[in-house]
Amino acid sequence: MSLFEKYLSLWVALAILAGIALGQLFPAAFGALAAFEYANVNFAVAILIWAMVWPMMIGVEFSGLKNAFARPKGLIITLTVNWLVKPFTMAALGVLFFNHVFAGLIPPEDAKSYIAGLILLGAAPCTAMVFVWSQLTKGDPDYTLAQVGVNDAIMVVAFAPIVALLLGITGITVPWETLLLSVGLYVVIPLLTGITMRRHLIRKGGAAAVDVFMARLKPASILGLLATVVLLFGFQGGVILAQPLVIALIAVPILIQSYGIFAAAYAAAFAWKVPHRVAAPCALIGTSNFFELAVAVAISLFGLSSGAALATVVGVLVEVPVMLSLVAFANRTRAKFAPFEKELA
Repeated sequence: MSLFEKYLSLWVALAILAGIALGQLFPAAFGALAAFEYANVNFAVAILIWAMVWPMMIGVEFSGLKNAFARPKGLIITLTVNWLVKPFTMAALGVLFFNHVFAGLIPPEDAKSYIAGLILLGAAPCTAMVFVWSQLTKGDPDYTLAQVGVNDAIMVVAFAPIVALLLGITGITVPWETLLLSVGLYVVIPLLTGITMRRHLIRKGGAAAVDVFMARLKPASILGLLATVVLLFGFQGGVILAQPLVIALIAVPILIQSYGIFAAAYAAAFAWKVPHRVAAPCALIGTSNFFELAVAVAISLFGLSSGAALATVVGVLVEVPVMLSLVAFANRTRAKFAPFEKELA
């Protein structure tokens, strides 16, 4: 790894501080960028995520998708963790901490709202950033695409019933504009343009040309990640400074959930002899969250200034540092999976 990549966590920490500081120094500029959105999808952030996702899409081959579905172990782990474990453990952790551990620190009504926000996060596994984490762990791009595609298809039918069950609220309306726009921006458009570019590069210089082009894009992808962190923390810097204790309290169950879900999925992949190029993304997809969807539903159900909306925002802020630490762990433990490279995933 280059020096820049080796100390990526340090640059992210500096980006967090820079985002908070710039958000306070230039509130009007960040306010204008925050308003540049539709259906809770911020286009400034979307462009940066697109820049991060696109390089991996260039590595996707449609022929490889058939092999992904023929090797279902990674998919089974992903779907089991995402839909049978994660929403329910997040709800349990929310109740444990806000109704019991933190009961003396916050009003009961606020506790209910924070729990609701955590449930929305737990029921919305990630779509876009998974491609970034997969790329950083040298994941199989075809398999990662298959995992995201199947996960999104299940989300369409499972998200609302699970949220309704855990919140005890009937008539949950899925924000289709947010869901479809996010999938279009983060999956469909990068995939189609990435495959088009791949075909062009192969005609021009074969597989070697693809590798050279992707290597050139890598620094831009990392810079896109850092710029995304600056924007996210710039948008929410005022909230962080105004309510540091509440932010810290909400972060506790999210952190436990994130590391716990990753540990469960990663251990299951190791026990089932899944190759690392599949095991790492299948563990990371459940750890990360589809925060646009969670934020949109929180605002729709409980209001913009609600504790539920705040909890989903904290999920956004916690995600990048947590995921980078897990990416680093996955990369350090790659050798443990070496005997499984010839196994079916």
